[in-house]
Amino acid sequence: MFQRDRVFWLGSLQASLVVFFVGGFGPAQPLLRIEQHTSLAVAGLHGTAMGIASILAGFTGPLLVHRFGRPRTTWIGMGFFLVGLVAFVFAPAVQFTLLATLVAGYGTSTVINAMVTRFTTHFGKSASNALSQGNAVGSIGYILGTLSVGTLATLGISWRLALLAVIPVAILLYFQSRHEIADEHIPAEGGPQRGAMSGKFWFAWVGFVACIASEFATTFWAAALIRDRIGSSPAFSTITIMAVGTGMGLGRWFGPKVLFRYQLNRKLKTVISVQLVGFSVVWFSHTLFISLIALCVVGMGLSMQFPLSSLRLIGFSDNRPDLAIGRSSLAAGSAIAGSPFILGVLGDHFGISRAYLMVPILIVIAFSAIVIVPSNEVDDRSHA
Repeated sequence: MFQRDRVFWLGSLQASLVVFFVGGFGPAQPLLRIEQHTSLAVAGLHGTAMGIASILAGFTGPLLVHRFGRPRTTWIGMGFFLVGLVAFVFAPAVQFTLLATLVAGYGTSTVINAMVTRFTTHFGKSASNALSQGNAVGSIGYILGTLSVGTLATLGISWRLALLAVIPVAILLYFQSRHEIADEHIPAEGGPQRGAMSGKFWFAWVGFVACIASEFATTFWAAALIRDRIGSSPAFSTITIMAVGTGMGLGRWFGPKVLFRYQLNRKLKTVISVQLVGFSVVWFSHTLFISLIALCVVGMGLSMQFPLSSLRLIGFSDNRPDLAIGRSSLAAGSAIAGSPFILGVLGDHFGISRAYLMVPILIVIAFSAIVIVPSNEVDDRSHA
């Protein structure tokens, strides 16, 4: 039986803070592009900056965990995140927002990676439930970030100021976790986890790239798609993307309970299939209500892909979870850096609607990776 203990709530709330930025930042792309007078491709470079940051976090994560332990590494990441966040809010020019996004993205990836490995080792066979529901708590941050940005934009107030709301919460969480940071950490005698990964690991890694690429292509440009199809204002389009976050939150919290009888591979194939159904409706829809429902379904499909794909990678890592998650951060970085930018370039040339056909291609790749290289991991099927 999965128990939501202090480790669960602290890690989940830390994740929700960094996801607040992602939730507010992604759907605000049309607003940022108007402010900075940039093309879709240049605006997409913010996603590229986040991707590069994730790659850097992947290289440095195992070293930081070895030297400082996972609790301190989380707060190191949080420090970088907050510095980048403040810089982003008060830096109007595109070259400065790109640098700020890089710093904030590095902190975000460091926090998320430490959470995944900590939950995996702490909860054992119930890790899939813990990770999924921990990400559900994070989805609350995503929804609040989207709602805050959309509300301020609608009121004519600078939407960037909404991002500062995470600072007091981060300070409160820090004081609540000081005893963990104070605990002495003794680095392993063998040094950081290292070594070559198997061919199966890298095949699963490609599937992980496709999962993350489809998620960020959707969250970065869905607001632009809704605006193109329905003709709503940029601010209103931003608010509608809460539907994605709502679906992700529902899927992450209730998904483990609905799919508890399924093994890991079948769970992942199911949620990817749900994403494809929702995407198909979104792409063909020209009605706001239908688009909102379909975006919620897309969010449900996206909801469990990150934690389940991460567990597949850990299962192929020969008991080297920190190294596996470090390599997964390289995958996420490649996806985050490439997919929003490529979709933006395609959108400049063919229109955002046609460009969005990139997403089902990624979905097929992700699904195929599971079919071709199934994981042997059998996760806990108890109720959360």
